[in-house]
Amino acid sequence: MDIKEIQNLIKFVAKSGASEVKLEMGDIKITIKTGPDPEATAIQYAPVAAQLPQPMAPVAEPRPVAEAAAPAAPVAETSKYITIKSPIIGTFYRKPSPDKPLFVEVGQTIAEGDVLCIIEAMKLFNEIESEVSGKIVKILVDDSSPVEFDQPLFLVDPS
Repeated sequence: MDIKEIQNLIKFVAKSGASEVKLEMGDIKITIKTGPDPEATAIQYAPVAAQLPQPMAPVAEPRPVAEAAAPAAPVAETSKYITIKSPIIGTFYRKPSPDKPLFVEVGQTIAEGDVLCIIEAMKLFNEIESEVSGKIVKILVDDSSPVEFDQPLFLVDPS
């Protein structure tokens, strides 16, 4: 490969938008890395000993940067409440069957041991009972929604 072919390859890679290209031909290995501007193109040459092709590792997608933390006022407002969390993974149901009334509603007073909801896991319907007495302030999950282990389900005001 002569210098003219290498220059054409560099221009092609820069126009394609690729950030890095590796090329191996016989005993020559070329790596072309491009930066945000075309002048930041780097080339590395290295002789290659006879090697077997290596499988490429999957490229991780860049993750978005987390948004700024929410204001402290809502946190202080909910800090007086007890959060009832899901003890298992499954599907959250607010009523025992489609034709029955809801277990609990916002504003309802509950006692320790009252059934709050059902979580279906592997065709088993598990009644979730309250471990505290108080008043339901907020229901954090929609009916028939999937829930994860330790996911908040209810906010209860214990006072």
